[in-house]
Amino acid sequence: QVQLVESGGGLVQPGGSLRLSCAASGSIFSINTMGWYRQAPRKERELVALITNGGSTNYAGSVKGRFTISRDNAKNTVYLQMNSLKPEDTAVYYCRLMQWTSEYWGQGTQVTVSS
Repeated sequence: QVQLVESGGGLVQPGGSLRLSCAASGSIFSINTMGWYRQAPRKERELVALITNGGSTNYAGSVKGRFTISRDNAKNTVYLQMNSLKPEDTAVYYCRLMQWTSEYWGQGTQVTVSS
């Protein structure tokens, strides 16, 4: 079994920055993809960014150039550096791990961008 624990959410003013972390524990394969998703009120959950164990990344168009995903394979941890935050970035952010035929989700962390 795999557990994912997110941290780093909070309240920030527009233009500010936050860094999210997601630590995975349990049966982690060396080949996997980790990612961040978000869900705003009354909206569908959407992809924010993905990163493979080899470091290849993919971003949603709405965050490209502002958010950076990275990972520490030795710690089984993925990060999301969020800069130039906008009110429309307000959402619950979820971490996801995909390996072989399985997927796992974290419990989510709230990010609120407001003045």
